[in-house]
Amino acid sequence: MANVFNAAEIIDMGIEKEKKRRDFYGLVATKFKQKDMKDLFTRLKDWEVTHIKKFTEIRISVEESEVVESYQGEFEAYMKAMVDDMLYKQVSPKEFSKNVKSSISAIRYGIGFEKDAKLFFAELLKYMTPYHREKVQELIDEEKKHVAYLSELKRKYEK
Repeated sequence: MANVFNAAEIIDMGIEKEKKRRDFYGLVATKFKQKDMKDLFTRLKDWEVTHIKKFTEIRISVEESEVVESYQGEFEAYMKAMVDDMLYKQVSPKEFSKNVKSSISAIRYGIGFEKDAKLFFAELLKYMTPYHREKVQELIDEEKKHVAYLSELKRKYEK
């Protein structure tokens, strides 16, 4: 018999990832003295706050629908890998002091976070109702814009 998971648990994982990105951007904003970098990462932090609110609204309205696995442990292992990857283990003030030493390194982390968010949200789509799928797709579209925005900034700062 297959294990089942509910969509609410999946959304909770997405909310936790958004919180980690928010915290990352907030900490990076305090790390830089340059106004443009402080403003950039404050704006990115604010975008993540908006995503947390949107995901929380979806979470509140989602039915406790179940997800069926093709074999026992499949879904739990996959979602754990999606949430608990190395990128997120490094999100701590101690790691920032080691890894974020320049505008470029901070922007690269941001690009990685945004790409990860897009992938995670895309995986959620198959477990959503059509209404919720539309809302999650809006978040995916926003993450795409964030990747493009950060990529353009990266090119600018690499010159």
